[in-house]
Amino acid sequence: MEINTTTTSRIRVANLNDIDRWGARTVRIHNTEIALFRQSDGSVRALENRCPHKGGRLSEGMVCGSTVHCPLHDRKIDLSTGQVREPDTGCVTAFPTEIDHESGAVYIVI
Repeated sequence: MEINTTTTSRIRVANLNDIDRWGARTVRIHNTEIALFRQSDGSVRALENRCPHKGGRLSEGMVCGSTVHCPLHDRKIDLSTGQVREPDTGCVTAFPTEIDHESGAVYIVI
């Protein structure tokens, strides 16, 4: 997915109440599947929905603190940065999110 860094836009992708705490939901933007993860504090993180190792669907993984564990080989991926935790390597695209707390709308910023 190519992202134009000269302009940004917000894309509404969900309502906060549609994503269970500690749960995940997927959306597709510009042919890229993105996993939305709702944390225990109510924040939402967004990652490209594929592990860089073997393409496992991260939305099917277990969230533990600030990481999601790939369901295929247990790679631990930081929900804020998309960086795979050591001793493994790799990275997936992490997308900034915004929540309109008045309406409950969840946006991805691209």
